[in-house]
Amino acid sequence: MKMVGVSEYYLGTQVEHIAMGNPFEGAPGAHRGKRRCSHPAVRCLKLARTGTTGAMDHTKRAPSEHYRILHSVWTRNVPELSTVADPQRRNHGDQNPVKRLRVGVVYGGRSSEHEVSLASAASVIANLDRERYEPIALRVERNGQWYLAERAPTIASAAENIESARLGNAHEGRSTRQVHLVAHPSNETLLIVERSQAPGPEAHPAGQTLAKGLALDVIFPIVHGPYGEDGTLQGLLELANVPYVGAGVLASAVGMDKAVMKTLFAAHGLPVVKHQVVWRRDWRTFPDRTLSEVTKQLRFPLFVKPANLGSSVGISRAIDRETLSDAVDLASQFDRKIVIEEGVTHCREIECAVLGNQMPEASVPGEIIPSGEYYDYAAKYLDDKSTTEIPASLSADQITQVRQLAIEAFRAIDGEGMARVDFLLERDTGTLFVNEINTHPGFTTISMFAKLWEASGLSYRTMLDRLITLALERHAEKQDTLTSAPHTTEHEHATDS
Repeated sequence: MKMVGVSEYYLGTQVEHIAMGNPFEGAPGAHRGKRRCSHPAVRCLKLARTGTTGAMDHTKRAPSEHYRILHSVWTRNVPELSTVADPQRRNHGDQNPVKRLRVGVVYGGRSSEHEVSLASAASVIANLDRERYEPIALRVERNGQWYLAERAPTIASAAENIESARLGNAHEGRSTRQVHLVAHPSNETLLIVERSQAPGPEAHPAGQTLAKGLALDVIFPIVHGPYGEDGTLQGLLELANVPYVGAGVLASAVGMDKAVMKTLFAAHGLPVVKHQVVWRRDWRTFPDRTLSEVTKQLRFPLFVKPANLGSSVGISRAIDRETLSDAVDLASQFDRKIVIEEGVTHCREIECAVLGNQMPEASVPGEIIPSGEYYDYAAKYLDDKSTTEIPASLSADQITQVRQLAIEAFRAIDGEGMARVDFLLERDTGTLFVNEINTHPGFTTISMFAKLWEASGLSYRTMLDRLITLALERHAEKQDTLTSAPHTTEHEHATDS
């Protein structure tokens, strides 16, 4: 067996990655249908929490599935892994070790919310319990390429990251090690490709490319906006058959598309504001006709939004035909589909967090008090003048209604893992509208999602535990689903004919 020599340091601890192979018995998830018990990593996590003696059962895996990868430019023969101490295991007072779960934290991305993602990832990585988890920072560049970060992001403030990017001072942990997610069930979740730029200390020739495998137990995608929380990344993770935190493909796509989201909400009887959808092609071809149709159906003031974007990017308020034209022009720069909504008079902005899979729970509601007319991008991240009130000053009946509607909205889009549901409350009438659902909300320790759960009695670190467990349990349940027709015998075929 070969082991790569010369270890490196990562996030302050020595990295000696142990590729654990597929978490299920047999082939790496290539065929589903055979009933299994809960994901081994779930059992491992429960053991680590309780301190119960025991370990993940790796006895049924072939020894060839276990090997150690240390990043370097040369290899040498070493003894079998069974004779080498495993630094990723810890003892609970006896001889039965428990393996830490390796969590791939994917962050960055191609969208305008890149800097927000850096802040969320910094909080996640800093707060993952090192007794239970080994975080691996996977940065997605603005051009969409993935890299194994030399160092994880550390600035948990979206405003600071945005300002650093504006000034050209952003340092996100550059790396020469490009990462490719293996888009099929495999014992190696990631393929790491390293290209040398100069001869190494051990006569490693310049220009040589090395490819190495790395297995992950679960992936924590914290990429906000398009190409991250819109179902595209989730689809790639489904192809790889790897557990991941958060909503699946359908819920992620619907949670990003405000137009489809409102259609589903209305179909489930949830109260939504009156709105229309405008296509960029129609707007650019027939602007006057489009304006006339919108103003016939909706009354000012209006809010104009790109259908597929977050963090209030591209959103503006229109009070007449001229400002409406400007608002649609702005929104059309960010998406081909634009949602135009009637404004709610004397509006209060209420938010509620949801956590769970089939049995979701809702947090206490909170209220956003924006510094401007509404909670736009600047109010969220730049001016630091908006405030929150948690729990929100609501009647008992209103609190119950918000929490019930939040869970109904979560179920309407087939949500799993987590979400933040935003509401508009009309002060004069007390009418409550479901505004939208966000399946990948801002995830810093001071983000609304985290603060709502903290006020509900769930700490940030415990919330991370819960989300990872939910991801593993959901993945284990998926393995019971057949992906191909059961095999039939020739006799059965003859009988059918």
